[in-house]
Amino acid sequence: MGKERGRQERTPVVWMVIHGVIASALGIAAGVLIEWFPEQGSTQAQRVDTVWDVLIWASVPIFVTVMIIVLFSVRNFRMRPGEENLDGPPIHGNTKLEIYWTALPAIILVALCSYSYVELQAIEESKPGEMRIKVTGQQFAWTFEYPQAGGKPIASTQLYLPVDKPVRFIVRSPDVIHDFWVPAFRMKVDAVPGIDTSYRITPRREGSYPVVCAELCGLGHSLMRNRARVVSQSQFAAWIAEQKAPAQTAVGGAPDAKKLFTDGNGTAQACGSCHTLADAGTKGTTGPDLGKVLKGEDADAIREQIVKPSEELAAGFEDLMPKDFAGTLSVEELDALVKYLQKVAAS
Repeated sequence: MGKERGRQERTPVVWMVIHGVIASALGIAAGVLIEWFPEQGSTQAQRVDTVWDVLIWASVPIFVTVMIIVLFSVRNFRMRPGEENLDGPPIHGNTKLEIYWTALPAIILVALCSYSYVELQAIEESKPGEMRIKVTGQQFAWTFEYPQAGGKPIASTQLYLPVDKPVRFIVRSPDVIHDFWVPAFRMKVDAVPGIDTSYRITPRREGSYPVVCAELCGLGHSLMRNRARVVSQSQFAAWIAEQKAPAQTAVGGAPDAKKLFTDGNGTAQACGSCHTLADAGTKGTTGPDLGKVLKGEDADAIREQIVKPSEELAAGFEDLMPKDFAGTLSVEELDALVKYLQKVAAS
């Protein structure tokens, strides 16, 4: 009789263990085998994904154990009809169990935090030959600046990176908080007005990867997107040489309006980052297609729309355009840009 009762008491525990092992195995398999993230675009992504796997292996069994105990307790020790006014039996705590229940999670947390810290230090470690790129987030576009030894930095609305070359991004913002995030690199950091933030990556695979803002920064937040193009080192060198080749002035010393439209001037945001214009090859969607909305407009009207964009909004678009072009563009640059837009919109 005593042996039969002992077996009955042990049966729920056996079933709890069996169900726990099965649920843990399924949870770990789902967490590790399913491709939750985009392809790894950097060496740092490999380390971040490994940390994810380790946390899955550690956390799923703990979660399953707690949930099974909770569900078992709800099923077997719930209040039944007629017991509403009854106090439960007096319980004297199990000191040894409480010590285990406190010490074991503490040991696991310290171990996981120590492991994560070691990985973070490895990710943030500077590498020899590191290239620095200044990233500016401004409502609602990204611009990138490539410092050049002994020369003027190259400013561009396009992000090009050489494969297997360590890069440090110096991130800043002149207006509100943004967040520079390339999901394939697994790294992101806030762009905070007044301070510089940074992180390091080493691209490991050629390709084109989305760049997004991960901080709600205004009405155009969802449109603040770009691409990180990882190319071979020879292709990157050719691209840099191409950016250096055209001067910012055209025939007669006037500013090169088309390049100004596509790349900006290092201070003013590039128009092409937000607008579509067939002649310039830009496909921005934050603002309207300028080849259409400026068709038939005279020079004064186009100038007004650049320096006072809030005065007249295109149908279906929000008031998202920067209001500082009168200060960030020189008189010559503004004149050249107006003439260029009037010319291409009329063609």
